[in-house]
Amino acid sequence: MSDLVPKKEENGRHFTYADYRQWGLKEGERYELVKGVAYAMAGPNDAHQAISGEIFRQIANYLHGKPCKVRNAPYDVRLFFEEDESDDTVVQPDISVICDPRKLGSEGCRGAPNLVIEILSPSNSSVEYLRKLNLYLKAGVREFWAVSPDDKTVQVSIFEEGVSAWKTYEAGTVLPSVAIEGLSVNLSDVFAE
Repeated sequence: MSDLVPKKEENGRHFTYADYRQWGLKEGERYELVKGVAYAMAGPNDAHQAISGEIFRQIANYLHGKPCKVRNAPYDVRLFFEEDESDDTVVQPDISVICDPRKLGSEGCRGAPNLVIEILSPSNSSVEYLRKLNLYLKAGVREFWAVSPDDKTVQVSIFEEGVSAWKTYEAGTVLPSVAIEGLSVNLSDVFAE
């Protein structure tokens, strides 16, 4: 989860996905759109990239030849997809797993992925973490992993019928997914020095 900084507002304007598509961003420039507010995203550091790469590798290897697809950032996820592009929330999770092929659009994911993984940075605030957690819950994401490189832990949230259950996994353990049957990630490899 990269640091999010609000974009300069244009007279308090509420942005939609249609606006977002027109921004002509520079190479490497990334934004997320949350309830119509645009947030600039800071670039990930080396530890973030190493952890993201290892989790992605393990998931991609497991899903090879299976119907679910794994995507890594930058990859647009339109959580509350509207065909007319009036939706106002576009996020770029570090890793997303999508099992419904109808949600795979040319521009990214159209709706909630089954599994979303965000890697926390030292400057992420608890407010930002809770905002993302609630956003994924409302959108219908089934499972959310918040990976802490500093603590070498993964906080797993399972969302079922509006109810959340949490569990923390530490380095040296194997994390089984609830949303993706048979998937497990070896955290010894994820947090290897």
